[in-house]
Amino acid sequence: MHGVTGERRHAFTGSPYEAQFGFARGVRVGDRIVVAGTGPVEDDGSSTQGDATAQAERCCVLILRALEELGGSAADVVRTRMLLTDPADQDAVGAVHARFFGEARPAATMAGVAWLCRPEWLVEIEAEAVLGGGA
Repeated sequence: MHGVTGERRHAFTGSPYEAQFGFARGVRVGDRIVVAGTGPVEDDGSSTQGDATAQAERCCVLILRALEELGGSAADVVRTRMLLTDPADQDAVGAVHARFFGEARPAATMAGVAWLCRPEWLVEIEAEAVLGGGA
């Protein structure tokens, strides 16, 4: 589902935080798409079970869903940020990132954080894309 406000289009994934915190999963303005920090949330609102690999995969699936709804793809991604609660997960999350975005080779940041919205979350990922900027 998406909404249109002038030149701005929104994508929503149904995360309970979208309504509670007042944000959209993705926003497209012109040829730019920005996808918010995306945690491992299942379609029913529950957290993705499993390790950092499983959670990072879910984050990337949700990011791709928002990108595609707004007319983009993984090839258009120019920037990502990966937030981890445990630095020991960096190789696992990096490998997932490479599978989803490695061909586009976006500028990327990986950082450790003290906490994320839910205590069971190990990773949150955000992305920015420029349409036509594909690999």
